[in-house]
Amino acid sequence: MLILLVVLGVITLALIIIYNMLVAAKQLVENGWSDIDVQLKRRADLIPQIVTTVKGYAKHERKLFEDITAKRGTAMAAGDNPKDRGRAESALHGPMSRLLAVAEDYPDLKASDNFLNLQEELSDTETKIEMARRFYNGAVRQLNTKIQSFPVNLIAGAFGFSEREYFEIDGQEAVLPDVEFGG
Repeated sequence: MLILLVVLGVITLALIIIYNMLVAAKQLVENGWSDIDVQLKRRADLIPQIVTTVKGYAKHERKLFEDITAKRGTAMAAGDNPKDRGRAESALHGPMSRLLAVAEDYPDLKASDNFLNLQEELSDTETKIEMARRFYNGAVRQLNTKIQSFPVNLIAGAFGFSEREYFEIDGQEAVLPDVEFGG
């Protein structure tokens, strides 16, 4: 009888430890996603300012401005599914790259302090998105590895823990603007 109680105690303790380990890993993933979301919203807030600034110099690029506005709306509405959000953010990169390329054709715009500041903020935000994405994907990798590992895999499903998707943005490097100061 005593042996049975000890075995049950050990099993209960193991379940508690594994459950708490999974909760901690899940919280890390959710924290990482929150960081990504904050940075993506920050970039989404910068986009209209950049469009407005470029619009003042390149009025004939109306189709490009409409494309950016539509894709920005889609990205903001994509929600918290990493695959859907990544796809929507990837679609936004092409028009943003074209917008920054258009700016290269306007020396007065390139010299504008407002545009330079916005371009620098966008570059900083893109760097922060990449750092947050790496943190999130690392946390997802850890959680998924734990969920797939024995004996945790026997317990994870029973308590509702499931694998998470990685967050990928295609063409991330394409949007990073070249920020030049002076000369």
